[in-house]
Amino acid sequence: MAADENYDKLARALGRLPNGFPRTPSNIEIELLGKIFTLDEAGLAAELGEHWEPVEDVAARHGMPEPDARTLLVGMAERGLVWPRKREGGLLFRLAPFVVGIYEAQLTRMDPELARLVDEYMEAGGAEGIMGAEPAIHRVIPSQAAIKPEWVLPYDDVREILKSAKAFRVQDCVCRVQMDKIGRECEFPLKTCVIYYTMERPLSPDSISREEALAILAECEHLGLVHTVSNVQTGALLPEGLGYVCNCCGCCCLVLKGITKWGIENSVAHAAYYAEIDPDTCTACGICLDRCQVGAIVEEDGLISVSKSRCIGCGLCVTGCPEDAANLVRKPDEEILSPPADFAAWEEARRKSREKK
Repeated sequence: MAADENYDKLARALGRLPNGFPRTPSNIEIELLGKIFTLDEAGLAAELGEHWEPVEDVAARHGMPEPDARTLLVGMAERGLVWPRKREGGLLFRLAPFVVGIYEAQLTRMDPELARLVDEYMEAGGAEGIMGAEPAIHRVIPSQAAIKPEWVLPYDDVREILKSAKAFRVQDCVCRVQMDKIGRECEFPLKTCVIYYTMERPLSPDSISREEALAILAECEHLGLVHTVSNVQTGALLPEGLGYVCNCCGCCCLVLKGITKWGIENSVAHAAYYAEIDPDTCTACGICLDRCQVGAIVEEDGLISVSKSRCIGCGLCVTGCPEDAANLVRKPDEEILSPPADFAAWEEARRKSREKK
């Protein structure tokens, strides 16, 4: 009973974060959290929220000796379950969201049981609660070769974003790693997730250069993967300057599966463009059908067309078309939704949006 109570409190704490963590009729989320957190970790983490707090405050509220609370919090921070922040005289902590946060931190710990639990939770309503709220967690960055340079908004220029960063890493895509454990449908490579920092950091085994990061993005565009980033103008997830560029497929990515599997049309923030196909130039070769990761392109009676409402503006149909029949069209200004300025602004907008529901 104590275990269920600790995990229930943690589920409610995660649900109060702007990112969300909805409860399900089956309570599969309790089993999921039990796979990730120990009983003591769950009880302490449940005391945290989106605000940064010192160890002594969290320990006092939980009725735990400060040294014990510090050990637990630091251990959870090392596993990405809570977020730490340095301050003069000590550390501050806050609870990490489930997505983006705790789930992605399970990359090296993903096993068939955890993969199954995540899949069942998302299927049971987790996806709708997390991906269905506004503003979206991720947004699409269009393939740079598919858009006119004069159209590119500053927060849409992925190459410029990376050029301003100081350090880079590449890691496996956690979504494909998860699907490998329960049956992946695609053959896209694993090592496609580019992490960048706006400050210098020590080299690690997965460190790469800026040139290598840009080369990975170019190769992902060639393969037909969608660039997605945190849905903020700065590109960085946190003030500490960590950002990422995911390269996503519609069969594995939790965010794109919101569209392809769970029917959540705005599970990702669409780019400021949509695709059109010129019927007079198109030869119906079908390449764009294969490259579209969200099923926005359809063929009927030998004619290929694009569903404007479903199109996320990634431009993969444009970069793959051998006849130059596909093009991106910039949306009218009134249809373009600019992302929040930074993560704090995103959380505030998300909180207000969820309160209205």
